[in-house]
Amino acid sequence: MPKNTSLVICLAIFAFALISWSYMPHSKRDVRLRGHVTKSEKGLKDYYKKYFSIGVAVNVRALSGDEADLIVREFNSVTAENDMKMGPIHPTEGTYNWRNADSIVNFAIKHKIKVRGHNLLWHAQAPAWLFKDSTGNQVSKEVLLARLKEHITTVVKHFKGKIYAWDVVNEAIDDKPENYFRNTSWYKICGEDFIAKAFEYAHEADPSVALYYNDYNSEDESKREKIYRLLKSLVDAKVPITGVGLQGHWKLDNPTPELIRKAIERYSSLGLKIQITELDVTVRKPMRPEDRPVGTAQTPMAVDSGLTPDLARLQEQRYREIFDIFRAYKNVITNVTFWNVSDRYSWLDARNGGIGGGAAASDPTRRVIRKAYPLLFDEKLLRKKAYFSVVDF
Repeated sequence: MPKNTSLVICLAIFAFALISWSYMPHSKRDVRLRGHVTKSEKGLKDYYKKYFSIGVAVNVRALSGDEADLIVREFNSVTAENDMKMGPIHPTEGTYNWRNADSIVNFAIKHKIKVRGHNLLWHAQAPAWLFKDSTGNQVSKEVLLARLKEHITTVVKHFKGKIYAWDVVNEAIDDKPENYFRNTSWYKICGEDFIAKAFEYAHEADPSVALYYNDYNSEDESKREKIYRLLKSLVDAKVPITGVGLQGHWKLDNPTPELIRKAIERYSSLGLKIQITELDVTVRKPMRPEDRPVGTAQTPMAVDSGLTPDLARLQEQRYREIFDIFRAYKNVITNVTFWNVSDRYSWLDARNGGIGGGAAASDPTRRVIRKAYPLLFDEKLLRKKAYFSVVDF
């Protein structure tokens, strides 16, 4: 072949490749080229600047090193994963443990990041002393409400002006369709009054802070209607409530897009704002009946099958689907927060890979590590394909 002909062919091939590259979606180019990104590059918060703030749940370990760099680059809201809950911050009567919570807030202030408070009242991680008197007997309703007021007033005032929103009451609605409220010590002693009182105490302590009711499986039709019933009762009674937090511990195929939309529309019809407070999408599923050994109960997947290409593709599609919905409701959604920074550590890993969804928080089963791979960053803190499905719009 003549040399000139070979040169022409080579140039043609190069030109075709260059044109193909220029028309390739940004996400695909970025996946190929990007490893560790620089601080000057856009983060999630920048892509969603005109929509809603993007947050992440953190612990003190994440406040230094490569995780801290990622947090500052990608997010403009943080939530303390555990350090503001009743047990960790108020372990004994008259004793408050501010150290970790203050560290998170100071980190956020230093980097001009907003802080969501989580949470002021929950049945789990509530210290036992709250419900007992000095002789070990159950306290009265009056005593428990007084202790609740002291706790909420002290905590909210401690962070006044530094926290823009609080999850005031967490998970008060029962999962069982036949039950309304979860039968916790709070409910057994106070009835349902503790819920409204918690919002009133928080508002008295900081009239400017936004106040949210927070729950999981809030898209499930039965639970959704019970949550709606509670929220409507609070709104009708003029209890100071800003909105509702949908936790968003979701799976690859559940809840459906229709259920997510219906929940957002149902709650916002009350004039309430929506925040997605604890988002993650586990790739774990229970074993299919046809795949489990004969004569055994349904069991989870293997300890760690890895984030296979097929699972990564399904997760990418799922995150794209979810954020398409979020953007469509930007008039009522004011924040989306991911629960943990990356696949390096997820709370779901020690809870059966998140098969139980939001209910995993109360999962009493033996803790076996099953990686859930539920977030937008991998174990090396690199952006996954799911990340680009979220920012390509």
